[in-house]
Amino acid sequence: MARVNVNILGISKLKWTGMGEFKSDDHYIYYCGQEPLRRNGVAIMVNKRVQNAVLGCNLKNDRMISVRFQGKPFNITVIQVYAPTSNGEEAEVERFYEDLQDLLELTPKKDVLFIIGDWNVKVGSQETPAVTGNFGFGIQNEAGQRLIEFCQQNAQVIANTLFQQHKRRLYTWTSPDGQHQNQTDYILCSQRWRSSIKSAKTRLGADCGSDHELLIAIFRLKLKKVGKTTRPFRYDLNQIPYDYTVEVRNRFKGLDLIDRVPDELWNEVHDIVQETGIKATPMEKKCKKAKWLSGEALQIAVKRREAKSKGEKERHKHLNAEFQRTARRDKAFLNDQCKEIEGNNRMEKTRNLFKKIKRYQGNISCQDGLDKGQKWYGPNRSRRLRRMDVRHTQL
Repeated sequence: MARVNVNILGISKLKWTGMGEFKSDDHYIYYCGQEPLRRNGVAIMVNKRVQNAVLGCNLKNDRMISVRFQGKPFNITVIQVYAPTSNGEEAEVERFYEDLQDLLELTPKKDVLFIIGDWNVKVGSQETPAVTGNFGFGIQNEAGQRLIEFCQQNAQVIANTLFQQHKRRLYTWTSPDGQHQNQTDYILCSQRWRSSIKSAKTRLGADCGSDHELLIAIFRLKLKKVGKTTRPFRYDLNQIPYDYTVEVRNRFKGLDLIDRVPDELWNEVHDIVQETGIKATPMEKKCKKAKWLSGEALQIAVKRREAKSKGEKERHKHLNAEFQRTARRDKAFLNDQCKEIEGNNRMEKTRNLFKKIKRYQGNISCQDGLDKGQKWYGPNRSRRLRRMDVRHTQL
């Protein structure tokens, strides 16, 4: 994301199981997969700066997920989808659009709405007023007509059909033999905010280990600036030196306790403890978050990107398989950490439990649905504490 300057990244066909969110280096990942099969799956990945503006998320199912951001002057909602293929049953397609419509109805009407992902349709190059432009790719199919009807019903415009681009900037999928290309990935935006779209095109040089190309859209919008909170002083209580005890004892002996006002005496005691602690007790070192991918996996990813840029298809295929194996091995450490969290919960070691969850999950709060009042969940501490037991089980 940093290399191609992307702030919000949507991922389709993730093939992960379960649902939840976690931090990987300076990025936050919200995902929803299918249990127990490794099929479908969607995710939204944001960088550290954008994560500060996250208001909440809705893990709908293994085909759609939404994240809401605090914007200015209006909030922003991004929905990531993975639609059924053209070979899917009609009932499955209808269920997908019904679920998506339900998700839209839960989204506040004033929000700036974006729906992105792999739609597995072709809308073609013919213009549809207020929905598509003249610069699509290919010939429209029946599934593409269904998407256009959905856009007309919900006042959406397909952004990557509005701008004249070279052919290689239009197609989003390439067949394994490299002979055929299609445009099946689309970015939908509210018609009201059409003028905020600056560009929408594919980035061929981005290597994501897929037969799809990275589709990037640039919008002229602002996230609300969230003020940074100062980290309070935290002393390393396991490293309290003997000098601290001696100095505090000596200063306490010098206190005048006769005819003292309680508040004044308390302030003096507080100052003695704090001043001595700052001078004698070391500060707690900030624990660095565990990385998800190892250095070996990252090196393989660099080689894979070089192979793709040089057009070495066989080498790219081999490196992609090697990267997948290494990434699965690196991801296995999460299972060990989850077992340790579950053990701490069973033994009621709450200090270790919360410390471990905070280390691997960060300070963000992501919920897996909406409450009965259909309001978005947000980063509320009390709600997070009440749901901690459920969330660590999901991990």
